[in-house]
Amino acid sequence: MSRPGARKFAVLSIAAAVVTIGLKTLAWWLTDSVGLLSDALEGTINLVGAMVVLAALAIAARPPDENHAFGYTKAEYFASGLEGMLILIAAIAIAIAAVDRLIAPRPLEHVGAGLAVSVAASLVNYAVARRLFEAGRDYRSIALEADARHLMTDVWTSAGVLVGVAAVWATGWGRLDPLIALAVAAHIVWSGYQLMQRSYTGLLDRALPPEQLRILDRVLERYRARGVDFHALRTRQAGARSFVTLHVLVPPDWTVAQGHDLAHQVEEDIRKELPDAVVLTHVEPIGHPESYRDIDFDS
Repeated sequence: MSRPGARKFAVLSIAAAVVTIGLKTLAWWLTDSVGLLSDALEGTINLVGAMVVLAALAIAARPPDENHAFGYTKAEYFASGLEGMLILIAAIAIAIAAVDRLIAPRPLEHVGAGLAVSVAASLVNYAVARRLFEAGRDYRSIALEADARHLMTDVWTSAGVLVGVAAVWATGWGRLDPLIALAVAAHIVWSGYQLMQRSYTGLLDRALPPEQLRILDRVLERYRARGVDFHALRTRQAGARSFVTLHVLVPPDWTVAQGHDLAHQVEEDIRKELPDAVVLTHVEPIGHPESYRDIDFDS
């Protein structure tokens, strides 16, 4: 599947962010709710994050070259990591505004209209987040998936804010509004931390996820039944691409051509099960001492 096609979904996210910022800012202006203000501030982070994702996808789509033989796909990790940092900054801004309102509470105004506008913004985010989840899965893009998770977090955050503002309206307890904003800030911190954690583990060449390793093992098991063995299996994920290296151990009486043909067959079968995988094999004879010299590095 064409990687450049993923960029249109980042553009969709940018458009959704612009719309929801306008709606949420209107809701805050109508109500003077610090909870709704916190929601609007997070919307600005959505916009910046979506723009970063668009730039990262453009870089990640570049083909390998002489200086980057394995491509540029890791650029997506920088996008999701930066988005996590921006989320943390938004949480700090929300907390500062909430503490100020907690000290000097003010009554809310035009709550009904403000809530209606905020609900409309949440519906936009929900629809776009669902579409980004699908695109992230189809394109195997961590940047789109991070953007989708951020938007879905925003949806749940907005739901909590809406319930809280409605409760303030019903009870008249003004300090409930900033308390809700502080809870939103704490929730946003957790979301940002998760994004940053996933980004730095990706940059550290983490192995493929367990479900993909199980698929890989099933492929190799079919060959073991034919008297072939494997070791020195190593995997890593780099954005949308997977990298698999392994040693193929064949009977010592096989010819070079037989070992070569089998190794190519193994590579093709792995790529069928793990699309976009780069597979490298090294053929060695079973039972030869030199074949097991790096056995301690098996994964």
